[in-house]
Amino acid sequence: MNVLASADQPTLEDFGHDVWWIVLIKIVGVFVVLVVMTLFAIVFERKVVSRMQQRIGPNRVGPRGYLQSLADGLKLAFKEDIMPALADKPVYFLAPVIAAVPAFLAFSVIPMGPSVSIFGQVTPLQLTDAPIGVLVVLACSAMGVYGIVLAGWASGSTYPLLGGLRSAAQMVSYEIAMGLSIVAVFLYAGSMSTSEIVAAQAEGNEVSFFGWEFTGPSWFAVLLPVSFVIYAIAVVGETNRAPFDLPEAESELVGGFHTEYSSLKFALFFLAEYINMVTVSALAATLFLGGWRAPWPLSIWDGANSGWWPMLWFFGKVVVALFVFIWLRGTLPRLRYDQFMRFGWKVLVPTALVWILAVATMRTVSREADLSTGQVALFVGVPIALLVLGGLAVASRAANRDTRLMAEEATAGAVHAVDPEPEVLAPAGPRRRPAQRTGPSRAEGGFPVPPMDLLVPPSPRLRRGEPVGAVARSEGGVVSTGRRGSTRTGLSDAPSTTSTEDGDV
Repeated sequence: MNVLASADQPTLEDFGHDVWWIVLIKIVGVFVVLVVMTLFAIVFERKVVSRMQQRIGPNRVGPRGYLQSLADGLKLAFKEDIMPALADKPVYFLAPVIAAVPAFLAFSVIPMGPSVSIFGQVTPLQLTDAPIGVLVVLACSAMGVYGIVLAGWASGSTYPLLGGLRSAAQMVSYEIAMGLSIVAVFLYAGSMSTSEIVAAQAEGNEVSFFGWEFTGPSWFAVLLPVSFVIYAIAVVGETNRAPFDLPEAESELVGGFHTEYSSLKFALFFLAEYINMVTVSALAATLFLGGWRAPWPLSIWDGANSGWWPMLWFFGKVVVALFVFIWLRGTLPRLRYDQFMRFGWKVLVPTALVWILAVATMRTVSREADLSTGQVALFVGVPIALLVLGGLAVASRAANRDTRLMAEEATAGAVHAVDPEPEVLAPAGPRRRPAQRTGPSRAEGGFPVPPMDLLVPPSPRLRRGEPVGAVARSEGGVVSTGRRGSTRTGLSDAPSTTSTEDGDV
């Protein structure tokens, strides 16, 4: 008897037959699980990062600070909701919803356990499944980016727009790598159903290596290590997490696509980000880590893969994946945008394509030539691996040729081993604004000045009927400060020509 096998393993035929109240319980259960995992992930991240940085994390709200994320959520609910004056109101309201809803839908096809009895009804611990269940998760993750793009566009501001555009390019780049990484899983499992992929990892693989037969590992993370590594890297970029958090880079874009959001709208973006982390972690556990099945040596126990125990193993794997997300954030600095895009298109995508070709070749040769696994690995896998490593070595040497030549020149005593630093300011040009109002121009050594004709909404604390409207402008680019009867200029102390009705300037 194989201790890894389970009689409670659900199949596609087990779905679609539940009564309505079982379906309702599953829907509410998935929603509660995702919300609780979000609250846990926030506190877990702050605790782990504080430990990595040798400082005190949240320790005030609740026992040992474990209720800090719940307090933050309640605080966001009562914060003031501010909308920019130039925002597209319908799209501005819908964008957070569009980002959050697909994050919840993607978890509907994730298997969390075997078939169990709920109030006398035997049902799988999974909301639903389909022959293309993995594609449902990919489609939902692709739809979520629309909320981010629309949020950046509808805010009516420059930095959110740049963050939204970055998110669109990031999704296109790393969605391709993530999709290619799981093609090898489909080839080995013979299905795109999440429940059947878990079933394909139930039993160990019988490996024959030149007459020596033994039972090999069943997890696809061990059988397909290249796919697992590419998937792990791609989902970090897909979820906009550090070091790939370019759409919300605070050092460049203030806050990115959600700069102009506050209160519950900002909370929805926050919720969508962490739910996406939980979803891709759960998908990694399903595709590569055996799903809800217990790892060895827990699998030796006969009851490890039956009843409600598999939910513990499943969420244990999810928490480990979340720890890797947090570990990356506390360890690696943010990449430059060009480095990020170059890595996605020139490293991940070509590597995934070559790996798919290698896996398909090995599977075809093993089936058609009737060779053992060891023979296929020796006669097919090793030559392909040598060719790939040789190609990568040649490409790396060609890419680093300029750096290598400069290093040789520096060793030989060259004075200028590196290129000269570019000038910070642009070359001298015609003056575009009067010097007495805006300070020295760029031609005279001054710094670039941003446009000073921004549209600022009035302060909500002003009484009705105040003389200062939404914006007060003048020739020098005067912007209202929101205070009664006062304005300010960009870089000049010259008095403004705009005055109020009572003569105050």
